Amino acid sequence: MCYNNYVKIVANAFEKADPKLVLKTVFGYDEFRPLQKDIISNVLKGHDTLAVMPTGGGKSLCYQLPALILEGITVVVSPLISLMQDQVSSLETAGIHSAFLNSSLSWEEYCQATDEIKSGQVKILYVSPEGLATNRIRELLSSSELKISCITIDEAHCVSQWGHDFRPDYLEIKSIRHLFPKAVMLALTATATEHVRQDICQNLGMKNPKIFISSFNRENIYLEVLPKRNALQLVIDCIRKHSGESGIIYCNSRKQVDELADTLDKKGYSVLPYHAGLNDETRAKNQELFIKDEVQIIVATIAFGMGINKPNVRYVINYDLPKSIEEYYQEIGRAGRDGLPSSALLLYSAQDIHKIRWFFNESGSSEKDEVLLQGMIKYATSRICRRKALLQYFGEAYEPEATGSGSAEKCCCDICSAGQVPLQDVTIPAQKLICCIIRTGERFGAGYVTDVLLGSNNQRIADNGHDRITTWGIGKEYNRSEWLELTDLLIDEGYIMKTGDYNVLEVTPLGKKFIAARNELKLPMRSDLLKFSKKASSRNDSTTNIRGEKITAEKPAASDTQAEAIMANLKAWRKRKADDLNVPPYVIFGDKTLLDLAAKKPRSRQDLLNVYGIGRVKAEEFGRSILQIIEES
Repeated sequence: MCYNNYVKIVANAFEKADPKLVLKTVFGYDEFRPLQKDIISNVLKGHDTLAVMPTGGGKSLCYQLPALILEGITVVVSPLISLMQDQVSSLETAGIHSAFLNSSLSWEEYCQATDEIKSGQVKILYVSPEGLATNRIRELLSSSELKISCITIDEAHCVSQWGHDFRPDYLEIKSIRHLFPKAVMLALTATATEHVRQDICQNLGMKNPKIFISSFNRENIYLEVLPKRNALQLVIDCIRKHSGESGIIYCNSRKQVDELADTLDKKGYSVLPYHAGLNDETRAKNQELFIKDEVQIIVATIAFGMGINKPNVRYVINYDLPKSIEEYYQEIGRAGRDGLPSSALLLYSAQDIHKIRWFFNESGSSEKDEVLLQGMIKYATSRICRRKALLQYFGEAYEPEATGSGSAEKCCCDICSAGQVPLQDVTIPAQKLICCIIRTGERFGAGYVTDVLLGSNNQRIADNGHDRITTWGIGKEYNRSEWLELTDLLIDEGYIMKTGDYNVLEVTPLGKKFIAARNELKLPMRSDLLKFSKKASSRNDSTTNIRGEKITAEKPAASDTQAEAIMANLKAWRKRKADDLNVPPYVIFGDKTLLDLAAKKPRSRQDLLNVYGIGRVKAEEFGRSILQIIEES
């Protein structure tokens, strides 16, 4: 859509400087998501702002909407070329003229973009932190024709050395503030502990910033952790449960990415690899095929995903243990950005911990890395609600909501889905385990202690003389997995703890007191605790339309065969339109919008404005085609 037509449609909203009207008119949404309105209001008042919002929480709107109201141009510092291209495609489809300046442009394209920027046609400009530091871009921004009204820093955790993805180039952003002291600064991130938030404000030179922290709870994502045994089969099981849907599988090494992608490909799955070892052309092509739904599965290292605005990723699998909770949260946050039910599967093994620590030693990383890793280990081995453990890390309290009956609680994780576990008397097994830890000198991990309890003839045990101690072979009432489960429970309850690089088991004062007093101990023992559940949030989004009437983003009934046909035809049309415009399908419409269209079956363009995610611009642009598809389906 041309710039002049876009101005004509939304000029009234801009003149009134009404964020709610711009939200509906331009973006097609009737209500702000949590904190969006407050953040936008703070930016429009000219106050520096730090916003911590989960992936899929609507961070981009917090600068895109003010950019349309503020005089001048908004500069967005973004870490990846793919992110810039993705955002610009989405904005252009919505009728908002924007641009990016990076190495992907030819010289002619670069000059055309700078001419449009100087002439005032561009409202939002994307640059990388490296590009922002160049004299060419600084001279452009300092041009007398331009007024820089807002400087937005996306992925702002990169400015903190305590952030999981620290980038030294981000430290140079502070100097841009001195060039444009009157511009408001907005920093955005999905993951920031208290320490990281302090670093962001200080390292960016923010002036008395107001900090907004949204809930980290992505309730539509089912959280699950499984022991990494027969890992390939676990991956295939998850893929089958999401047959025909998009998914990302993260691995910690390029070799693992290539091996897993090759194995899945040979088994007939639509899959491609992505990592820094591939050449730029192959990497870009694989990413584009995934974004455009030409390929269903990407197996990738952490190099993939930052800023990829693909809303219909239905599952994320962490094949290897992430190095931190922040990294894990970023990765699983790429699932279900459209708010529809999705899943996050983490495969956990102690061997992954040793590999990560080996990498720490090789790279000479600081003790900070070990602190971050310990947080990840604690989450993966936790026996409490996954969601509660995850949110606790970010300083957020969480209690599952009561269901309609008022008697049960709902949560979207494997622990809670399995239901309450009855307490079992584990007094004697716990005494045996703790005594075995003491008898072996508190110098070994859980696997070794378990082998002693089971009476293993392992040569190492014989060499240490532990086949002759009183606790050797006294634990045959449990199998290996049950002993390891009891070990985890005793750690959670504070009777024993893991220490050092090799997770050596030590008995705490509470554990020694338990042995001395010989008190009864009951714990929720369950060897089959970690089971996949299909339960996931299916909450609909309630909104109000432009007339103030309450509407709901609906889903068609399972028995609605017409809706099924409408969905299929809309997806096919969306794919053709996206190919014509050379943009990802979700830039046209997200899956939630298609579901709402299939459920409501609008008959007029006015009806389209009561559909989730359709504003006047898209109703004008695509309305005729949509209504024809619905009528003919």
